[in-house]
Amino acid sequence: MNKRKLLLLYLTTDILAAALSWICIYIFRKVVGEGADMYAIRTAIIQDHKFLLGLFACPLYWVVLHTLSDYYSRIYKKSRLDELVRTFAITIIGALIFFFVFILDDIIQTPNDYLKYFFCLFLSQFLLTYIPRLCITTNINRKIHSGIITFPSIITGSDDIALQTFNTVMQQKPRSGSNIIGYVKIDDESEDKLAGKVPCLGTLSSLSDIITANPIEEIIIALHNGQRKYIDQIITVAHTQHQITMTLLSGTQDLLMGSVRTANVLSEPFITISPKYLTVWQSVIKRGFDILISLIAMILLSPLYLFLAIAVKCSSPGPVFYKQERIGLRGKPFNIIKFRSMYMDAEKSGPMLSSKEDNRITKIGRFMRQYRLDETPQFFNVLRNDMSLVGPRPERQYYIDKITERAPYYTLLLDIKPGITSWGEVKYGYAENVDEMIERLRWDLLYIENMSLQMDVKILIYTVLIILKREGK
Repeated sequence: MNKRKLLLLYLTTDILAAALSWICIYIFRKVVGEGADMYAIRTAIIQDHKFLLGLFACPLYWVVLHTLSDYYSRIYKKSRLDELVRTFAITIIGALIFFFVFILDDIIQTPNDYLKYFFCLFLSQFLLTYIPRLCITTNINRKIHSGIITFPSIITGSDDIALQTFNTVMQQKPRSGSNIIGYVKIDDESEDKLAGKVPCLGTLSSLSDIITANPIEEIIIALHNGQRKYIDQIITVAHTQHQITMTLLSGTQDLLMGSVRTANVLSEPFITISPKYLTVWQSVIKRGFDILISLIAMILLSPLYLFLAIAVKCSSPGPVFYKQERIGLRGKPFNIIKFRSMYMDAEKSGPMLSSKEDNRITKIGRFMRQYRLDETPQFFNVLRNDMSLVGPRPERQYYIDKITERAPYYTLLLDIKPGITSWGEVKYGYAENVDEMIERLRWDLLYIENMSLQMDVKILIYTVLIILKREGK
C-alpha cells in the first residue's frame, strides 16, 4: 500500500468516526435532554438542518485538529502506544472545545446532564477514532515486520562498518522495512566489503544523482569515526534536496550518552537523523504570532518611520527604501526591504559586505545601523510571509555559493523561513566576511535543533536588550 492510499484510509476512517460520533451525541442529547422517542428522533434527523450541518462540520473540525497535531505527517512506522496517547489527548482537547462552544447552552434537567453529554461525546469520538486506527496501524506494522511492506534503502560506505550494518539490517527480526537496493562508496575508500552482496550505485560525490535516479526512501549511514566529516555532505544532499530519512546504527557510546531514542522494543537501536522542526500547530501559532507582533510594531513605529524616511531622503540622493534580492524558504528568492543606509551605487564593483568603518554608509545610516532601525521595514516582509520574526538571516545567492563551498550543510537553513533576528545575530552579530558567516552558522544550526516558540520569545527578548544596550556587533 502506497503512502497516498494509506493516508486516504486514515482520513476516511477519521471522517467516518467523527460523523458517527456526531450522530451518537445528537441522539443522546435528544433522548436525555428532551426525552424524545425513536419516532421523534427520526423526524428531527430529517427536518433539523443543524443535524445535517453538524454531519459536515464535525468531520472537518476533527480532521483539522488531527492535522494540527501532526498525526498525518508520518504514515508508516507508527507507534501504537504513541497513537493511543496522541488520540486520547487530541480527543480530550477537541471534546472540551466542542462542549463549551456547542453544548454548554443546551437546556438541561440536572447539572449531571452536562457530564453525561461530555462523556458521551468523548467516549464515542475516542473509541470510534482509535479502534480503526489501531487496526490499520497493527496491520501495517505487521506487514513491515514480516517484510511485505519495504522501503528502498541504500548504505553509504563499503568497509567493515558497512558490512556489519548490512548484516544487522538483513538479519534483524522483526524486520524494520529497510530494503537495501545498493550502496554508495566513499570517494577515498579502498575497501569494498559489500561487493557481490548488493549493487554499487556510485560514489558519495554523485549521491544527489543516485537519489534522483532511484526511488530511495532511506539512507543508512555506515561510517567509522574517521569518516564523520562526510555526514554533513550526506545530510545536506538527502534532507535538503530530497527529504529522505537518514538512520545509522547506534554504538555503545551513543547508548551511554543517551543519544538513542526508539519506540520499538524488538528492533535494533537505530538513530534517526533529522532536524527538529515545528509541528503543524506550532507553525500556525508561530505564524499568528509573527503577524500580530508585526502589525503592532508597524503601528507603534509609524511616527519613527516617518522621521527616518525624511532623514534618509535628506541625507543623500536616492530612494528612502532599499530592496535587495535574498534567498528564502526552500531557495525561493524575495526582495528584502530596508531603510537605505548607504550612498547610491554602493555595490557598483560587485557584492560587498559592510564593516564598522565602511565609508559607503551615510551619517543617518550609521545611526540606524547602531540601533538596527534600518531593519524595521522587514516587518512588512513578515506580513508578506517572506520572513519570520525569528529565523536564520537571509543571504544573497552570491554569498550562499561561497559559504556552501566550505560548509555544505548551510543549505539546511533553507528548510526554514528566514528571520529579522536569529540566534546567530544574538550570539555573534553581523558578519563582515564569509569566515564570520560560517562562524555564525553554527548558532543558526543550533536554532534548528532547538526550534520552539519558547526559544523564539527568548531570542526576541535578547535582541531587544542588545539593541537597547548597544552591545551588538
